[in-house]
Amino acid sequence: MLNDAELTDILSKLGTRRAESILRNHTAAPGKAPRGPYPRPAMGFVILDPTADVRVGHADAVLGAVTVGDHAGQFLPKAAAKAAAHRRLGHNNGTSLHTDPHLLGTGAFRYGHSAEVRGLIVAASSQTTDQDLYEASRLAAELVEEIAARHRDYEWSRGETDWLSPDDQPMELHNQMVSWFPDEGA
Repeated sequence: MLNDAELTDILSKLGTRRAESILRNHTAAPGKAPRGPYPRPAMGFVILDPTADVRVGHADAVLGAVTVGDHAGQFLPKAAAKAAAHRRLGHNNGTSLHTDPHLLGTGAFRYGHSAEVRGLIVAASSQTTDQDLYEASRLAAELVEEIAARHRDYEWSRGETDWLSPDDQPMELHNQMVSWFPDEGA
């Protein structure tokens, strides 16, 4: 549905929106930012591929990353750790820290939040935990909407099909999964 250039364009556009929010909340006077003034004008985001097979390693499940502000890349490993924990545990790493610390093994990141919107996991790092959660959830929600718009465009251009493929046929993998079943026409 998206090639690399199209995904990059979408992430750049959404990154610009997050940059506006981060700057607005970083420069806000006390009492004027809904979640309090942000401590930094920079942030790192890691986005996981919601279509990645569960057997795929965390590094191969990364769909993309977004950095906002100077030196934001330093926050990407923390965001990646939050995203990986969320993927492994099935819920927000920040919750595990407080309620299920026994699930966090040696070397696990101890802080932060990640957001899951309709199966898309986004983790953010550099602000307070609530601010990270807010920005991650906004990026996730906006990306889900962008992808849904692409699906609608595809459907309008092709008509309703069973399969998201040029020939409207199942992948060979899906045929193999049921190849053991007797052919009803025989």
